[in-house]
Amino acid sequence: MYNKVILVGNLVRDVELKYTPSGTAIGQFGIATNRTYKDTNTGESKQEVMFIDVKVFGRSAETANQYLHKGSKALVEGRLVLEQWVDKNGYKKSKHSIVAEKVLFLDSKNQNSGYESQSAPKPQRQKTQQNIPSIDIDEGDIPF
Repeated sequence: MYNKVILVGNLVRDVELKYTPSGTAIGQFGIATNRTYKDTNTGESKQEVMFIDVKVFGRSAETANQYLHKGSKALVEGRLVLEQWVDKNGYKKSKHSIVAEKVLFLDSKNQNSGYESQSAPKPQRQKTQQNIPSIDIDEGDIPF
């Protein structure tokens, strides 16, 4: 079985940081992603926006809380989970969310108070090339 999700989007709210009784940090935030597609009936270009809740743990949660804010662009790599609960009226509720294993901050230095993610050094890029995040996936990570 394989459960891996990679999203790039903008935070829709600031990171909410809490701590467990044992002292582990838990950060929660929402991210918005979108895709553009062509409507087959009208031929016009449309956008589909998805809002996804993300949880991140430990030092990564504290760092995200410090440097990410509403509107920040981020790459989230993690796994999909199903959360289930019973609301105050006794109804069963559920939603899918992401438990992040890695969060990369994609804003420029000037936009995020000088923090650059702790990933490998970025190669020098030509000015005409777009800033596209690189994804390091080993062949063993691919399920097919």
